[in-house]
Amino acid sequence: MKVVRFAAAPDGGSQFVEVDIPIDNASIDAFNNTVRRSAVLPAQSAMVTDMPEGLYQDWHPASRRQLLFVLSGTLEVETGDGKKHRCGSGEVFLADDVGSRGHRTRTIDGPARVLFVHLPSEADLGSR
Repeated sequence: MKVVRFAAAPDGGSQFVEVDIPIDNASIDAFNNTVRRSAVLPAQSAMVTDMPEGLYQDWHPASRRQLLFVLSGTLEVETGDGKKHRCGSGEVFLADDVGSRGHRTRTIDGPARVLFVHLPSEADLGSR
């Protein structure tokens, strides 16, 4: 599963990097279906946040390493190199720019609801 990660860049800003979370552990469930799973991802906590229409957050780093699942609406993230990425309902991204200048965030065309899953710094999410 490809996930967009925004991470600290060597210049102190932030940048987008694609991460591949392998979903290759196949097993047969109780109903004889073959399902594929990722490795277990450790999580510390989670919260749901409603972000209002017109939300704009100027430069800020992620408060912690976290996966963001956009439940509804659209978020746009801009990294220090000027690139922008939009995530809509059902999309996931990894906020991993802790300790950098950070990124900008805004809602697009209305409010957004986001599930934040807080990760320990050592969580391995696949290839980077």
